[in-house]
Amino acid sequence: MSLDHAVDLELPTTDAEEADLEQGSIFFVGTATVILEYAGFTLLTDPNFLHSGDHVHLGYGITSRRRTDPALEIEELPAIDFVLLSHYHGDHFDRVAEEKLDPELPIVTTPHAAAELAAKGFRETHPLETWEECRVRKGDARLSITALPGRHGPPVVSKGLPPVMGSMLEFHPADASPEDPPLLRLYVSGDTLVYDALEEIPERYPDIDLGLFHLGGTRILGVLLTMDAAQGVEAVDLIDPDVAILIHYNDYEVFRSPLSNFKAAVEKAGLEDRVEYLEHGESYEFEPSDRRE
Repeated sequence: MSLDHAVDLELPTTDAEEADLEQGSIFFVGTATVILEYAGFTLLTDPNFLHSGDHVHLGYGITSRRRTDPALEIEELPAIDFVLLSHYHGDHFDRVAEEKLDPELPIVTTPHAAAELAAKGFRETHPLETWEECRVRKGDARLSITALPGRHGPPVVSKGLPPVMGSMLEFHPADASPEDPPLLRLYVSGDTLVYDALEEIPERYPDIDLGLFHLGGTRILGVLLTMDAAQGVEAVDLIDPDVAILIHYNDYEVFRSPLSNFKAAVEKAGLEDRVEYLEHGESYEFEPSDRRE
């Protein structure tokens, strides 16, 4: 998909770098934070590096205590090309990231988050409205990032929360034609509930290789704000990736739907062969799908 108002981002390369189109990896740091490495790109999602016992501010005077530690410290990150940020919330872009990430690091995110980050001194934000696309190039590979629908809670409540986006990442060789299918198509849900607008995603993208789903069943004052076990299974079935990977499931006290509930729901739905479970610090290794050859 290519839109007239797409934003282009050219990333620097070194002579020693060569895009590996044959395999990639997703390293789970914790919460919604992963390091994705594929086709010469290294990107970081929703950076959250607070530690167990630290509190995060969620707005309106509400805080939540972290239960877990990140799998690595922010100083241990590899060289990051850019950050993909689903929304501006303290458990997705925390004070550690604010203090220690390079303010020149490109960040692809929502317009709301871009404005908040610009006020904090981050100088290369790339805001996307729903269905807008950011085209990124690095050496021998191209990546398109399309902002997808997301809603952080029921309609009335979501109006008081930061706007959230899902993302579709499509990787191509740099010399591919517009008609060529992507080498890899990866969906990131963001902190959304299942609602009608998500139905357009599989209509536009019928072949999705990997999906990262934010679960946890976040509840504040009894209101569900992120997918619980039942909604998570519904989302996996709707989006229909070849492989679904679960993240954002046990890190904060406001996460009320444990992963064990989701596993039971997956088994009941007969989706066991479609779901991969990662612990903090584990990686999922992948190869492009044969159907795109």
